[in-house]
Amino acid sequence: MSKTPSPCIDVCKYKREGHCIGCAMTKAQKSLYKSLKKPAHKAAFVNMLMAQQAQLGKYKHWRKAYAKKCAKKGADLPVGF
Repeated sequence: MSKTPSPCIDVCKYKREGHCIGCAMTKAQKSLYKSLKKPAHKAAFVNMLMAQQAQLGKYKHWRKAYAKKCAKKGADLPVGF
């Protein structure tokens, strides 16, 4: 398993009830992701975030931006992407 990049896509505007308009993370979730050490935990976090995005709606742009970020860093996309 390759290193999983942060799901942050460098928008960082928390305008949707505390969720970033770019990636859907809250500030607490962003801090939590940074504290994760194991690649499996990071991949699971990204999968949880994708489920959260689906529930919140309006995050279709994130998949394309995250796929580009993974490709740039030479990382595999998480399972279920």
